[in-house]
Amino acid sequence: MSDWLIAIILGCVEGITEYLPISSTGHLILFGELLDFTGDNAKTFDVVIQLGAILSVLVLYRDRFVGFFKGSLEALRNPGLCLESGLQGGAGIVKLALVSAPALLVGLVFRRHIKEHLFAPLPVAGALALGALLMLVVDRPASNRRGQSIEDLTCRQSLLIGCVQCLALWPGMSRSASAIIGGMLVGLSRPAAAEFSFIAAVPLLGAAAAHDLLGALQVFTAGELSAVAVGFMVSFVTAVGAMRWFIEIVSRWSLRPFAYYRLVVAAIVVALSW
Repeated sequence: MSDWLIAIILGCVEGITEYLPISSTGHLILFGELLDFTGDNAKTFDVVIQLGAILSVLVLYRDRFVGFFKGSLEALRNPGLCLESGLQGGAGIVKLALVSAPALLVGLVFRRHIKEHLFAPLPVAGALALGALLMLVVDRPASNRRGQSIEDLTCRQSLLIGCVQCLALWPGMSRSASAIIGGMLVGLSRPAAAEFSFIAAVPLLGAAAAHDLLGALQVFTAGELSAVAVGFMVSFVTAVGAMRWFIEIVSRWSLRPFAYYRLVVAAIVVALSW
């Protein structure tokens, strides 16, 4: 199979799954095994196409991120702005820091152990199943009606969501699913929890990508870099579409179809691994 075709397939997988609660890392591991695309090149390629998905959030929510930047400058002059409620300006920067810090700290400590022991089909299947069960528990029929919006988010809620998001370090659990589960546990509505999971992805995924990419691009030849660029663009475009579709779905229905999908995939992975 050509490098370009592999790049297109994996770019689609990353873009579609990064912000849906079904685990992009888990799907990339599984598709990498199916396509026989593994090793250092594959790991670095996954990081690069993930940057395409991160860029999609920055584009879709550009006004909010510009507000974060302006708010951080205003907060330097008036630190009290960082204590305001909502997800705007300096207060938004503080909440993004709080939601990102737990997973960053845990990841730094256990990163090597996680990569050595959990990046395999059976651990991914276990994480897919656990995440599905947690989604079924938190997704109540009335949660969408009585939940808060992200403008009601407090610092305490942000930190609690960040603690739940540590589950995403287990490949297959899904960062998006973990953030949505945490958001609904602290009182956010389903659409608000989904939207916050998109925004909260930027600092966490950006930090992880920067760490992994440091000196890693040298594993690619000049010819392979064109395929990497294709994967990046495919990931960006498909992620934009996936986010818009997902918000519409969770606003009207529930997370249950995604939970059932996770259980089916987990069962298939276990069956194929025996």
